[in-house]
Amino acid sequence: MAAGVTSTKGETQGHARLKRLAFLWAQAQGFSACAIEVRLPRCRYRADVAACRWQRNQIGSTAIFECKQAVADLRRDNCHSEAARRRLDVICERRQFLETRLRAHYPNLRNGDSLFPEFDAQNFITIGHRGYARLSRELLALQNRLYDCTKFEKLIRYRCANLFFLVLAEQLFHELEVPVGWGALVESNGALTLVRKAIWHEIPEENRIRLLYRIAIAGRRFLSRQLPITFTDILNTRGRPSL
Repeated sequence: MAAGVTSTKGETQGHARLKRLAFLWAQAQGFSACAIEVRLPRCRYRADVAACRWQRNQIGSTAIFECKQAVADLRRDNCHSEAARRRLDVICERRQFLETRLRAHYPNLRNGDSLFPEFDAQNFITIGHRGYARLSRELLALQNRLYDCTKFEKLIRYRCANLFFLVLAEQLFHELEVPVGWGALVESNGALTLVRKAIWHEIPEENRIRLLYRIAIAGRRFLSRQLPITFTDILNTRGRPSL
């Protein structure tokens, strides 16, 4: 399916290219069920790429990929101030320093919930460290104020998937642009490189099943356009006698 990805109405070739690369990267990581332009359950949003991995006769981890190839797209409806940006720099430096200290004090922090070790992120929130929790809350508030990226926050809040990835053009990546809890995949030489790991989010099995169902619908819609198959063809098939 990825080989046939083309830009849709109003979409740039750059954005279509990032979606194709995200699709291929997900497949390479073992997400066997993937689709492009997937309407997400329980919310009004659509994911650029959604993926699901089958694990031991059950639905395993799910992932959502959001592709951004322009600054205007990444900072849509942005109204940011220099004071808030300077504060954001201070908070990020403080968070990195605190995470370094916490890794030293909690060497066994990895949750071990993911199928692949590279997704075993260190979830510092589970420690209950008040200072780190306060920094995370302030960081999230500043990012929303600066970038107006409430979509990223809501996808996590609605528990749409286990893993979330921001897919960026190489010149667009900056540590401060990556939403809290999301991983970052950066395009380089025609491929994607994981530069920031995604935090694992526990979600109910029902949510994973709903997302897999939406992936199947998106896949059917894509295949119908490629063949092509029209609604009239389906109606004509219904009128034929069954075997």
